[in-house]
Amino acid sequence: MIRVVVVDDEALVRSGFRLILDAAGDIEVVATAAGANAVDEITRHRPDVVLLDIRMPDVDGLTVLSRIRALPDPPTVAMLTTFDSDEYVAAALRSGAAGFLLKDTDPEQLAHFVRTLAGGGLVLSAKVTRSVVDRYLDGSEDPAATASVGRLSERERQILVLIADGLSNAEIGTAVHLSPGTVKDHVSAILTKLGVTGRVQAALLAQRAGLLAGDGR
Repeated sequence: MIRVVVVDDEALVRSGFRLILDAAGDIEVVATAAGANAVDEITRHRPDVVLLDIRMPDVDGLTVLSRIRALPDPPTVAMLTTFDSDEYVAAALRSGAAGFLLKDTDPEQLAHFVRTLAGGGLVLSAKVTRSVVDRYLDGSEDPAATASVGRLSERERQILVLIADGLSNAEIGTAVHLSPGTVKDHVSAILTKLGVTGRVQAALLAQRAGLLAGDGR
């Protein structure tokens, strides 16, 4: 079972996500929380995935994300937002979020997204706008990190492209005939060489470096 905690200030959102995800069969919402007690609930239940509202009245979602990332063996975190152009999205990606979802995500897609996150993949809502991506890249341009893409081994560049395609470690392993554990080691090495903290950041740098389809791959 994939264990999930949903953090949102609106009780209706929390109950709605619980209802949808619990119906999936292989996913269990082990807790829901408002922002103030989110870290306590996550520490208590040790979920695989956290869906975290990016804007809450009692505590900023980015603050909660920072606290979660500081935990030993932190869960994968995807941010929830109402707006695809939310100004906080770029900051969340820089802080290590594994992606973001709009709160009006199709219920049929929600379970799939959670499975992708649990498997080490990244999730970006289909409504992600170019302005959000541009804001992230402009705000985090690092010539040293960008140049480091060229210093990756051929295998690491191959895996980086698959990361950018949103594949999980298991899916990458199938594609390149490696075990998930070996893929995990490669991913860690890639993130270190690129000087980034998460797969979304790595994917955007891959895009910037022209490694993706349509960008010179």
